[in-house]
Amino acid sequence: MDEVSGIALVNAMYPPEMIGQIMGTDPQPVLDAYARQCPMHERAPGWYTVTRMQECVEINRHRGVAGNGSTRGMGGDEKLIPLDIDGEMHTHFRKLIDPVFAPKRIAPLAERIAAQAGTLIDQFVANGETELFSSFCQPLPSLIFLSILGLPADELPFFLEIKEGILRHDPLADPDEVDRQQEVARLQCSTYFGKLYDERTASGDLGDDLLGWLIGSSVDGHQLTREQFLNIMLLMIVGGLDTVSASLSCIMSWLARHPEQRRWILEDPNRWPAAIEELLRFESPVPQGFRQAQEGVEINGSQYPAGTYFIMSWPAINLDPETFVNPLEVDLQRSPNAHVVFASGWHRCLGSHLARLELRVAMEEFHKRIPEYAVKPGTELQYVPLGVRQVMNLPIEWSA
Repeated sequence: MDEVSGIALVNAMYPPEMIGQIMGTDPQPVLDAYARQCPMHERAPGWYTVTRMQECVEINRHRGVAGNGSTRGMGGDEKLIPLDIDGEMHTHFRKLIDPVFAPKRIAPLAERIAAQAGTLIDQFVANGETELFSSFCQPLPSLIFLSILGLPADELPFFLEIKEGILRHDPLADPDEVDRQQEVARLQCSTYFGKLYDERTASGDLGDDLLGWLIGSSVDGHQLTREQFLNIMLLMIVGGLDTVSASLSCIMSWLARHPEQRRWILEDPNRWPAAIEELLRFESPVPQGFRQAQEGVEINGSQYPAGTYFIMSWPAINLDPETFVNPLEVDLQRSPNAHVVFASGWHRCLGSHLARLELRVAMEEFHKRIPEYAVKPGTELQYVPLGVRQVMNLPIEWSA
């Protein structure tokens, strides 16, 4: 098959009957049963869903295998930097972007995250109930990311509209209509940041924020062009406003439904980092990554010709019994915990350190104020299983 859309690839990932089964609170047994059939499922000629760690690691570290650039994804016909590029150019741009999200650089943000979390909690703590995704999980990391970029908080709805237009679509929707909506969203994003780029470069005041740093930055003596800046901003908006929000919703949903384990964590807040890692592994909010062999490759003793697509099922891989002891059980003290929630190899998520910081501080601040809570009785939780897994509606209640 030639270059195909991300939606087509997602639909090709699992048998159709599995899609509905993984929309609920407990998709893990279904994914585990699928993975146990074999580590590499040939879903169509030349298309394989990868469900085990051994194959995952070999594919992601193989220099003959390319990343997402083999598919038509969030950038449409344009390859997003650095997600969709490989080789020397990928290394070139990671040199530029990786330092922005290095642990030492993002550590000072903890105070800002805590303050923003407190402001959001103040708006609903006295009510005794809230729909948690819209009141906390979505706005917290989104507002933090806008502040890092140097963008006004009151423009969050605009950027969420762009993000939704690119990522969130009914998998049964007409592909042409999806392409149209994605193109409209991409145009909105490039128009906004193009105007901002022109204004800042014309004034000579690039700004004391991440946007200003990117506009004025260079790698190996080469300054970012306007087109490269716009390209990077599209990826940052989509990544910064979606993945952590979705992860936060999955973790909060699990904690709301498992009060004894939650209380155990709260006995010692130092337990949060390991607990978050385990809940990320178990919930695995990002459902897939795409790779393609650029040449004939050998993976775990089997040969695959050039052009082979590998669809990485991160949730199934994170249940590999050869990697994790009792993987279908949540062990909040699990160590080591070598999950692939943030992918692996050359295309490992560049924002993983920021995501971990946001999740930890969010958990600490929320539970200081609301330690006891539960999902509102009568609620049947449903999850978006494609794009990034998130709880669609998370109503919780507590004693005000």
